Amino acid sequence: MHYDFKKQIRSFGYAWKGIRCVMGKEQNLSFHLIATLCAVTGGVFFSITRMEWIAVILCIGMVIGAELFNSAIERIVDLVSPQRHPLAGQIKDIAAGAVLICALTALIIGLIIFIPYLTRFLL
Repeated sequence: MHYDFKKQIRSFGYAWKGIRCVMGKEQNLSFHLIATLCAVTGGVFFSITRMEWIAVILCIGMVIGAELFNSAIERIVDLVSPQRHPLAGQIKDIAAGAVLICALTALIIGLIIFIPYLTRFLL
């Protein structure tokens, strides 16, 4: 089996092109990126533990990945159903709900990690 390194590099290029396609166009993704910046800044400021960093990074990846999936699903639905259709709306709502669940989970994990640091810092 022959491994095509150039083909693999092109695949990464297409993936980055997809990410750039969504950047700046999706308001929710912009919000998640701001939250990412806050979490990373807080992690550096409070010198969180390695395990806490792992949790924060997993949460960031989960939420941004979910947002990218949601954007892709929205575009597919718009492509196959350009006119309004109740099922198309439900599909978009379900995908958005998945992002919300991921974001709320990340928020809870973030609160579990950062509240003790904030409490010690403020008291």
